[in-house]
Amino acid sequence: MLQIILVLCLFIALVIPIGRYLYHIADNKKTFADPVFNPIDNFIFRICGIKKEDMNWKQYALALIATNGVMILIGYIILRIQNLPIFNPNNIESMEPSLSFNTIISFMTNTNLQHYSGESGLSYLSQMAVIIFMMFLAAASGYAVCMAFIRGIAGKKSLGNFFVDVVRVITRALIPLSLIVGILLVGQGVPQNLSANKTVETIEGKYQDIAMGPIAALESIKHIGTNGGGFLGANSSTPLENPTVVSNIIELLSMMVLPGACIIVFGLMVYYRKKEEDIGSNKNKNNVLFGGEGRTIFVAMSILFLIGLTVCYLAEKAGNPELAEVGLSQAMGSMEGKEVRFGIAQSSLFTTVTTSFTTGTVNNMHDTLTPLGGMVALLNMMLNVVFGGKGVGFMNMALYAIIAVFICGLMIGRTPEYLGKKIEGKEMKLAAMCIILHPLLILAFSALAVSVSAGVDGISNPGFHGLTQVLYEFASSAANNGSGFEGLADNSYFWNITTGIVMFVGRYITIIIQLAIAGSLMAKRRVNESIGTLRTNTFGFSLTLVMVVLIFSALTFFPVLSLGPIAEHLTLWR
Repeated sequence: MLQIILVLCLFIALVIPIGRYLYHIADNKKTFADPVFNPIDNFIFRICGIKKEDMNWKQYALALIATNGVMILIGYIILRIQNLPIFNPNNIESMEPSLSFNTIISFMTNTNLQHYSGESGLSYLSQMAVIIFMMFLAAASGYAVCMAFIRGIAGKKSLGNFFVDVVRVITRALIPLSLIVGILLVGQGVPQNLSANKTVETIEGKYQDIAMGPIAALESIKHIGTNGGGFLGANSSTPLENPTVVSNIIELLSMMVLPGACIIVFGLMVYYRKKEEDIGSNKNKNNVLFGGEGRTIFVAMSILFLIGLTVCYLAEKAGNPELAEVGLSQAMGSMEGKEVRFGIAQSSLFTTVTTSFTTGTVNNMHDTLTPLGGMVALLNMMLNVVFGGKGVGFMNMALYAIIAVFICGLMIGRTPEYLGKKIEGKEMKLAAMCIILHPLLILAFSALAVSVSAGVDGISNPGFHGLTQVLYEFASSAANNGSGFEGLADNSYFWNITTGIVMFVGRYITIIIQLAIAGSLMAKRRVNESIGTLRTNTFGFSLTLVMVVLIFSALTFFPVLSLGPIAEHLTLWR
C-alpha cells in the first residue's frame, strides 16, 4: 500500500507544475524556456512554411487528418520495404500487408496495439522511423486537439493553429521530457544502441538471444506520449524495458503526468478567462494552482480511478480459490503472469494506470488477471473518461459534463448552461453521437467476432474468458489504448482489418465531433450567471459527473460484462 501511496503522491506533486507549464504553452504565454525554444520553433515554422493563422474547427480537423494521412502512407511503405539493409542488422523481413495496415493505423492513432513481436517483427529503421516517430507525432496531434478543444469550451476567441500547436507540444514538452525519462531509464539499465542482437550462453549451458536496439528512446516517448507499444513483445514486463522497481515508478509517472496536466490547463484557462472579464486585463490576477472547473473534473476522475484501483488490488490479493482447494498457499495472492520484482501492488497499480490513462503498456499479462482485476482494466477502457491519454479522458469527461448540466437543467426547468454558454440541441446531438460511437464500436465488432468463423478461430479460451478476450481487444482498439489481453490469435486478416477499422474510426470520428462541439460553443454568446445557474465547480457536481458516467456505463456495458468477467468470477468463487 505504501508503494501505491508513494506513486500517487509523486503524481500530485508533479502534475501541478507541469500543468502550469503546459498551460503557458497552450495559451502562448511566456515560459522560462522561451530563450531556448523560440528560435527552434521559429526555424521549424520558417522551413515548413507554417503560417500562424487561426483555424476554425473544420480547418483544424482537416489539417489533422491530412497530416496524419500522409504519415500513414509513408509509414506503410517503410514497413513493406524494411527488409532492405538499412539499420537492419538482424535481417528482419518485410511486414505482411494486413499486418502493415494494422500496425501503421495503430501507431498513427496513438493506439499502439501490437499484433507482432517487436524484436522479431521490426528492423531498427522501422522502430525509429515509424514507431518512435509516430509516437511523437500521434501524441502531439492528440494534445494539440485537446488544447484546441479546451480553448473552444473555455471561451477563447480562437481554437488556434494545428501545425503551431503540434510543433510547440513536440519541442517544448515531448522531446525534453522524453530526454529526461530516457536518461533515467538508461541509468536503470535499459539498453540504448544500434547493435545486433547478442547471443549468450546461459548458466545451463544453452544459448539465448538478447535483444538490443534503441529501447530506452522508445520507452521514454512510449510513456510520455501515452503510446504504449513495446520495443519487445513482452512489453514493460521484460527486464530490458523495465528492469527495476525504480524504472517501474518512472514509467508510471511518465504516463500519468501529461494527461493529468491537461485538466490543470483547462482549469487555469477557464479561471484566467473569467478574471480577464472581471478586471479587463491580464494584470493583477491572483495566481492559482488548479482552477475550480478543472478541480471538479479532476476529483471526478480520481474517484473513478481509486474505485478501480481498489477493486483490482483486492481482487489480485484475494487470488484464485482453486489453488486453496488443492492445498496451495494463497498468502501472496495471484502472482500468475506477474513479475516477482513488482508483486501484487505494483502490478495492480500499473494495470489500473495503463488502462485509465489509455497508455497500453503492461508490466504483467492481463490475460492472467483475476476476473474482477481484468474487468477493471476492461471497464476503464469502456468508460474512456478516467484521465485518458493525450487529453482524451478530459474531452470525453467534458461531454459527460455537458450531458450532466443538460439533465440538471431539465430537472429545474432552465436552459442548461456550461461555462457561460447555453447547451442546446446541436451540442446535445453531437455529444450523444460521440458517447454512443464508443460502445457501438466495441459491442458491434465483438458481436461480429463471435458470429463468424474467422473471429471464433482466434479465441484460445472458450467460455466466459474467451468473450472477455474479444471484448478487451475491441475496447482497447476503440479507446486507442493498445494493451493486449493476450490469448487471441490476432495476427490474421480478420483481426488485423477489424481492429484497424475500429482504431481509425474511434480516433478520428470522435475528434471531429469533439472539435465541432468546441467550435459551436466558441461561436455562442456568453450568458451571465444568475441565481438559477448550476455551479459546475463544486464537489457536488463532481459526484454528479461520477453518477452520470456510472449510470450510462451500467446501462451500456453491464449485460456484456455479465456474460464475461462477472460470470467467470461467480463461477470461480462458487
